[in-house]
Amino acid sequence: MIAVLVAALLFGTTGTAQALGPDDTTPFSVGVMRLLIGGTALALVTAIAARRRRARRPDAPRPRLTPGAVALMAATAVSLFVYQPLFFLGTSLNGVAVSTVIALGSAPVLAGLLEWALTRKAPGLLWGSATALSTLGVALLGFGGSAGGSADAVGIAAALGAGASFAVIAVAQRRLLDAGWHPLTVVGGMGGGSAAIALVALPFTDVAWLTDPAGAGMALWLGLATIAAAYALFTSGLGGLKAATAATLTLAEPLTASILGVVVLAERLAPLSVLGLVVLGAGLALLAWGSRAPRDPEPFAVEG
Repeated sequence: MIAVLVAALLFGTTGTAQALGPDDTTPFSVGVMRLLIGGTALALVTAIAARRRRARRPDAPRPRLTPGAVALMAATAVSLFVYQPLFFLGTSLNGVAVSTVIALGSAPVLAGLLEWALTRKAPGLLWGSATALSTLGVALLGFGGSAGGSADAVGIAAALGAGASFAVIAVAQRRLLDAGWHPLTVVGGMGGGSAAIALVALPFTDVAWLTDPAGAGMALWLGLATIAAAYALFTSGLGGLKAATAATLTLAEPLTASILGVVVLAERLAPLSVLGLVVLGAGLALLAWGSRAPRDPEPFAVEG
């Protein structure tokens, strides 16, 4: 739980870092550079760690690389890539505070629905009540927007799309961990795959803003802190939690983003948005309480 919460705090700096960067950035270009730096770092660090694990335990069993495992790893890489432009588009249209709350506030609900569809196990009345509260909170935030007016509909859709992408990552990674894959292998595959996609997109991306020291600093922070470090922590913590519960713990991200948006960027929330934040928080707190799962004492007995 601590690993996921620390990851969420790092995630929460993303929108503010982008807002403090150069004015000529675009959501797509920032996302591409974030993944090139962070995804490559993740892949390199996890490859080194895997080599050391194999040297220490050469006879340790490893899961088979089945088509299903490949599909799940590909899903995490694609979802991480898609998340970038959707999230940054949302923050550019509706501000850091509102957009981050919508994106990450919707992720636990969507992760729970996806787990329900895959496992065929109904989450129960408590989860349904929490889902209803959370959905109402997101709706209030969307209609309230910032103190300057109502939220942009495209921005809301982009933020919800980012939330759905994060939900896919959480559920796919949880299934890979259940199959015996080591968390660093899982996150390294996601990072390397997303970096490869970003490399293909780079020739079609204007990254002239990297020559600005503020732009280079922003790209390094977004890549190394909010991708490499944050996702390594998130995936490691996910091993002892349900996907929906881990997504719920990332509530620390919109909380961090909201505080930074108000304090650092001087954003102001409309009264309706404040009410939405309270309702959303209540729904997700109820969801976290109802989704608790005992930790497996040996969740990573098989290494990959």
